[in-house]
Amino acid sequence: LKHETVLELARDAEVPVINGLTDFNHPTQAVCDLFTMTEQLPAGRALEDCTVVFVGDRTNVCSSEMFIATQFGMRFVHAAPAAYQAPAEWLAVAERNCAASGGSVAVTDEVEEAVAEADFVYTDLWWWVGQEDEIPERRAAFLPRYQVNEELIGRAPEHAKFMHCLPASRGVEVTDAVIDGPRSIVFDQAENRLH
Repeated sequence: LKHETVLELARDAEVPVINGLTDFNHPTQAVCDLFTMTEQLPAGRALEDCTVVFVGDRTNVCSSEMFIATQFGMRFVHAAPAAYQAPAEWLAVAERNCAASGGSVAVTDEVEEAVAEADFVYTDLWWWVGQEDEIPERRAAFLPRYQVNEELIGRAPEHAKFMHCLPASRGVEVTDAVIDGPRSIVFDQAENRLH
């Protein structure tokens, strides 16, 4: 799980080392997600015209989505309570990407305003391996405002799609009605990861 382990392997390896997931980032997920977004672009729009709103904790997926979206000139918004927002180091990387790509990055606790401009609404688990003792405080911080439910997704434009890296905690960060609903492209994401 440790990012340092992958870096150490890459330093000492004589073959390419692919990061399939660490506690810092998940670049293979992000590459597949970007491909999925290209398949699901709103009519007449290019990637650089789109906004990705990541709702919830600053997970490894959040960092990678932030980095790849800003590399491709997209607008990336992380909507989360202040204690769970992307750190300054991530924002520095994203801002350097934006300077080169023309994209933009923002962090806010105003989730309702953020999703109102989303082309893709993305969420992930609210706790991960080693954070189980934080579950009560994390639930209290995120529920109900940052749960992607019918009310929240209803604030997004009609064309907006819902994304999740899976597995999902149904009824926690996302409701069944959203993940199984017509806006959800989570199985397209999963199919693209399979390849």
